[in-house]
Amino acid sequence: MIPYLDLKRVTDSFEPGLSKVLENAVKSGWYIRGKECEKFEREFAEFCGVKFCIGVANGLEALTLIFKAYIQMGRLHVGDAVIVPANTYIASILAVSEAGLVPVLTDPDPLTYNLSVEGVKRALSPKVKAILAVDLYGRAIPGNALSEFAKIHDLILVEDAAQGHGALENHQRAGSFGDAAGFSFYPGKNLGALGDAGAVTTSDPELASVVRTLSNYGSEQKYVNILKGVNSRLDELQAAILSYKLLRLDEDNAKRSRIAEKYLRGILNPLVILPNPGKPGEHVWHVFAVRSSYRKALQDHLTKYGVGTLIHYPIPPHRQNAYAEFGEQYFPIAEEIAETELSLPLYAQMTENEISKVIEAVNAFHV
Repeated sequence: MIPYLDLKRVTDSFEPGLSKVLENAVKSGWYIRGKECEKFEREFAEFCGVKFCIGVANGLEALTLIFKAYIQMGRLHVGDAVIVPANTYIASILAVSEAGLVPVLTDPDPLTYNLSVEGVKRALSPKVKAILAVDLYGRAIPGNALSEFAKIHDLILVEDAAQGHGALENHQRAGSFGDAAGFSFYPGKNLGALGDAGAVTTSDPELASVVRTLSNYGSEQKYVNILKGVNSRLDELQAAILSYKLLRLDEDNAKRSRIAEKYLRGILNPLVILPNPGKPGEHVWHVFAVRSSYRKALQDHLTKYGVGTLIHYPIPPHRQNAYAEFGEQYFPIAEEIAETELSLPLYAQMTENEISKVIEAVNAFHV
C-alpha cells in the first residue's frame, strides 16, 4: 500500500540529526520560550522576509491572536466583518469568530482555488474591515494584487499561510504578504513539528509586541499582566525541531515540485481534472488536489490499486452545523470543489516506483 502520507518515513529522513537536536533541547533544562524558540523565531522571520516571528501553540491560535491584537490596537472592533474564502478549512473561519469578528464568505478563483480580488469585490461592504486570504493546498495567494486592493480600501490583509511554507509570488515568500500571517506547523505540513505548533509573522512592531503579550497571559513581565491574554506559546522541543527541519525546507519543497511535475505530465485520464501549477515556486504542493465527477469511484479504484488518498475538505464551512447561520448561502465553486476534490500522495520521501504506480493507477481508472 502506498500511504497518502508516511510521517514516520518523513521523520526518519531527518535522522540521526533530529534526535540529537531533541536530546540537546531536553538536556538544556529550559522548555518554554527559551533560546531554541528565539532561534527559530529569528530564522523563520528571515526565511519569510519579515521583521518579526512569534512562536505560538498552533495555527488556529496564530490567526486568532492576530485578529485579537488588531482589536486591542483599535484597528479592528468586535463585530467588524472579515472576508474569507468559502472553500478553506474551517480553522480559518473559526479564528475570525473566536476573535469576535464576523466572517463573510466568498467563492474562490476556479483556476487557483485561492481568494481573488474579484472574490473580495463580490463580498465587500462598509462592514468589512479585513481580508483573510489562504495559501490553499500550498499555493501562494495573489499577494501583490490583494495587498494593493487592501491598501486602496483601507483594509487589513491577513494571510493564512498554514499550508504555504516557502511558497513564492514574484520572489516574495508566503508569510510576508499583507499585514500579518499565521502559520501552522502541524506534523503533516511541509514544515512540520512533532506535535502542534504555530507562528505569527509580521513586519509591524506594534502588532508583534501585542501578539507576543497576548500569547503569554497578557504579560510582558512575569506576574505583571497588562492585557487579558491566553497561554499560547511555542515550546523549546518543537522550536528546536522546526529550526532543524527549516534548513531543508526549500530542498524538500523542490522534491515535492518534481513529483507534482511528474503527476502533471503523466496523468492523462480525461476523467481527472489536474491542478493548475502556476509559476515556478508559486505552489509548494502541500496537497496535490485533483478533481473528478466520479470521486467515490476513483477513490475506491485507487484503494484497490493500493494507493492511499484523502479528501480536502468534503463539507464546506457554510454547510457545517457549527455555522448553521450560513445554511442559506450558496457558493457554487466552493461546493463543486468539496464534492469533487481528491488528494493524491505527495511528499518528498516518495520513491520513483511509488510515483509511477500512482500515475499508473489514476490512468487505469474508468467508468
